[in-house]
Amino acid sequence: MERTDARTDRSEEEPGAEPRPAPAQPPRRRISLWVKIPAVLLALAAVLLLGTRLFLIPGLSTLFGTETKDRTGPAVLKSLQDMSSYEAAVGNFQVVVDLEKDAAFLPDAIRGTRTLYVGAGTVGGSVALGGLGKDDVTVDKDRTTATLRLPHATLGRPALDPDRSYAVSKQRGLLDRLGDFFSDNPNDERAVQQLAAKRIGEAAKDSGLTARAEKNTTSMLQGLLHSLGFKNVTVTYK
Repeated sequence: MERTDARTDRSEEEPGAEPRPAPAQPPRRRISLWVKIPAVLLALAAVLLLGTRLFLIPGLSTLFGTETKDRTGPAVLKSLQDMSSYEAAVGNFQVVVDLEKDAAFLPDAIRGTRTLYVGAGTVGGSVALGGLGKDDVTVDKDRTTATLRLPHATLGRPALDPDRSYAVSKQRGLLDRLGDFFSDNPNDERAVQQLAAKRIGEAAKDSGLTARAEKNTTSMLQGLLHSLGFKNVTVTYK
């Protein structure tokens, strides 16, 4: 057995022998661009998700937490405006806004947002007293009877309270999350805030706030003129 192996080795080393062909290597497979892009997006989403979950672990929130520093400058007075209206009533309102934006041909998991927002704010009802003319206020010679003709009460602009308004939940697709990551103003809530203010203004029109404001204005003027010596005070709204 040892001699046969030695002959075989010498026959392979003979110069006249033909060399054996090298084993064929398997062809390299190229990854398509359409496969790379989703893989990169999934990797970024996994990094973002992992970053948010790390802060839920006890101890890591203090290690990787942020520090808030207020470097805001002083407020600057831009203008002054004289008020000639009597704000006689204020209504407190609350609305739950459910705003959803969907893409035409993409699922919600890829592109789309849905925000559940609780908006709380106030609307004031006031009566203008500064534009009254001579015919709007009449007083008899004895100064015991007065008649006032006032304009009807109007509603002010809804004012959202930031301390009582908050976002309950936000659902965003993968592309929207990536867009917020590279955006200068991520998680912008102006759309839901504007919609909440609009809905509060509509509710104020049907709440009887203007009638309450006119009633309170009448009581205030009657009490004021009675204290000045008038016995009969009549307030009407034109």
